[in-house]
Amino acid sequence: MTITAGIDVGTAAVKVAVVRCGGDEPQILGDAVGRIRKRPIQTVVAEVFQRALDAAHVDAIDYVASTGEGEDIAFATGHFYGMTTHARGATFLIPETRAVLDVGALHARAMKIDERSKVLAYRMTSQCASGSGQFLENVARYLGITLDDVGPLSRDASNPEMVSSICAVLAETDVINMVSRGIRTADILKGIHLSMAGRYVKLLRAIGADGVVTITGGLAADVGLAEALRQKVAEDKLALEIRTDPRSIYAGALGAALWAAFRHNVLAGRAGVPPAGPAASRRREVPA
Repeated sequence: MTITAGIDVGTAAVKVAVVRCGGDEPQILGDAVGRIRKRPIQTVVAEVFQRALDAAHVDAIDYVASTGEGEDIAFATGHFYGMTTHARGATFLIPETRAVLDVGALHARAMKIDERSKVLAYRMTSQCASGSGQFLENVARYLGITLDDVGPLSRDASNPEMVSSICAVLAETDVINMVSRGIRTADILKGIHLSMAGRYVKLLRAIGADGVVTITGGLAADVGLAEALRQKVAEDKLALEIRTDPRSIYAGALGAALWAAFRHNVLAGRAGVPPAGPAASRRREVPA
């Protein structure tokens, strides 16, 4: 029996998942997430890691793997590349996944994968685009609502007002103008979600995605965004099924933990968790 932990360090939050491997299927023992909010990364990592261990009721970990921006975690045993871990985590949560849409604070990336979670193609948005979690959080703050309220309010829209600009700064100016014109908050948010969804669908088209698309990353829990994506997919008559899982935000951490179990067992000279695809430690990502 092997117990591993995956630490996914993003721009805005840290996610940790603890997994036990051995037997028929890996089991998630515990997880935790914490916002960074200008605090030292190492402090947030240590805090969230301990909360995940407490939730898992374990004291010892065989292998700690980092991913995302977590290459400098002092107590990590190894590091795995972000697209590899999100792909592995997505197929663990939803085995039918054939494409992953990872929506983070600064960018979104679409990955086409096979049944083994091997990444076949990918595309990314640029960091200045108005299709990121940070942009949505800035808008929510301006509108006086929490990020958790964004999804439900968006689903209550009756007349969405589209955001035309790709640039995040200009898009925020669009939102300010909408508020001054008396546009309902729900309609503003739904328009933003539809604009974001339109950009994500272009990424999915570019990689030739088909079948089940699983949303991961910080905005995976945004029900309004998922609904907007399904609406855009239907409008464009694409053979895509947009899905999420209650633990989709932990996909990167879960993938890191699963790869950690495999690497640990290989190093120990015994049979490990069958890999879903080849892992890569480093690779440069280039915005589309």
